[in-house]
Amino acid sequence: MGWLVNAYDFLCQGGLVMAPLMACSIISLAVTIERFTAIRTATIDSEALTNRVQEHLLEGETRQALKQCEHAAGLVGNVLASALRLRVLNPNSMERAMQEEASKRTPELRKRLSWLDTIITIAPLLGLLGTVTGMIGAFHVISTKQGMSAPTAITGGVAEALIATAAGLIIAIGTLIGYNSLNERVSSVISDAEARANQLINIIGEIGERKNEATKLSA
Repeated sequence: MGWLVNAYDFLCQGGLVMAPLMACSIISLAVTIERFTAIRTATIDSEALTNRVQEHLLEGETRQALKQCEHAAGLVGNVLASALRLRVLNPNSMERAMQEEASKRTPELRKRLSWLDTIITIAPLLGLLGTVTGMIGAFHVISTKQGMSAPTAITGGVAEALIATAAGLIIAIGTLIGYNSLNERVSSVISDAEARANQLINIIGEIGERKNEATKLSA
C-alpha cells in the first residue's frame, strides 16, 4: 500500500487540475472496457451462421433460418433476421430491410465513443492549464521578497506544471489507442454485416433461379 500512498502524493503535486484529469482517466477506462465488451458480444461467427442459414433456405425452411439469426443476435444476426422476417423473399425488399436494420443498429456500436474523442481533446488542454497555473505560482514566488530564499517553493510550482502536463498527455495517448482500436472493431463488424447481407441476397437469387429452372423443366 506504500506505493499507492506515494502515487497519490505525487499526483497531488500536480495541483487542482489533477482532479478533472483523474475523472477523465476513470471515464476513459470505464467506457473503453464497456465498449470492448459490448462489441465482443455483438461479434459472432458470421460465416458459420450464414452457412446454416443457407442450408435451411435451400431446404425451404425459412422459419428455421430466421430462428438461427435471432438466436445468434449481434449486428449480423439482426440484419439477416430483418430480411428473413419478410413474407416474400424478394431480393430488393430484403436489401432495403437489411439496410434499414443496419442503419438502426450501427449507432449502438458507436455509443459513447464520442466521450473518448472528447477526452482525447480535453486532457492535453487540462494538462496545459496545469502547466500555466504551476508556472504562475512559481513566478509569483519569485516575485516576492522571500522567493529567492525559498527555492523549494519555486520548484514546487515547476513540478506542478510538469506533472499536470505529463498526466494530460498520458491520459490522451492511452485514450487515443483505445478509441482507434474500438473504431477499427466497429468498422470490421459493419463490413462483415454488409458482406453477409450481400451473401444472403445471392443465396436468395440462387434459390429463385433454381425454382425458375424447375418450373421450365416441369412445363
